[in-house]
Amino acid sequence: MFLRTLKLTLAYDGTAYVGWQRQPTGASIQQVVEEALAPFMPGAPPPTVTGAGRTDAGVHATGQVASVRVGFDHPVDAVQRAINIRLPLDIRVRRVEVAVPSFHARIDARGKLYRYRLATAPVVLPMDRWFVWHVPEPLDREAMREAARALVGTHDFAAFQATGSSITDTRRTIRRIDLVQAGDELHVAIEGDGFLRHMVRIITGSLVDVGRGRHDPAWVAEALAGRDRQAAGRTAPAAGLVLERVDYGQAPDGR
Repeated sequence: MFLRTLKLTLAYDGTAYVGWQRQPTGASIQQVVEEALAPFMPGAPPPTVTGAGRTDAGVHATGQVASVRVGFDHPVDAVQRAINIRLPLDIRVRRVEVAVPSFHARIDARGKLYRYRLATAPVVLPMDRWFVWHVPEPLDREAMREAARALVGTHDFAAFQATGSSITDTRRTIRRIDLVQAGDELHVAIEGDGFLRHMVRIITGSLVDVGRGRHDPAWVAEALAGRDRQAAGRTAPAAGLVLERVDYGQAPDGR
């Protein structure tokens, strides 16, 4: 049987979904994309679409990457158009590429960039409410930047992982954390080789606690060293988080 591997780059508003991964109840991004691909392969089992990151319920993406093995040879631009016709408007396939047969969106990923949006104005516009965390009080940006510096590098991030996770290797590398003012929003951009469940949201929640003056910047380093989830800050709401980019070591076609 003819098979080839496609690399999909997707954007989605995660508000209405239980996250990327299929769940026993509720619609997932993975499920909806697989259903949109199924008509391309009549009579065959539904294709499995593997995402680079398993974004949680309510988390969004502008640069999620997925891989799928398919048994058709339609031009990629035609595939993109056909999938988008079948998808709801809150999910879009931005690009379809032919990849080497062995390409795996999750295993081959070398890094990810997440952005968290904090709305700092007194009032949030209604159309923004599903995409930001509203933090209207003054934030000490310099204290937040000082706290963030302790997290850059390779560390054991057990204190910044959601409780109940089955992951035992909690060492990860954060390459950079940037705090960027964008109008009435403060963006926390975090780039690393991989992330634990809720890790970006817990880091953001902890930095906001520092910015509010509830803790000094050294508290974040102490929480990191202690490896205890209870020592770190709150988990920031899902709505403010966006997966912006997934990085790979080479082009999907092997070049």
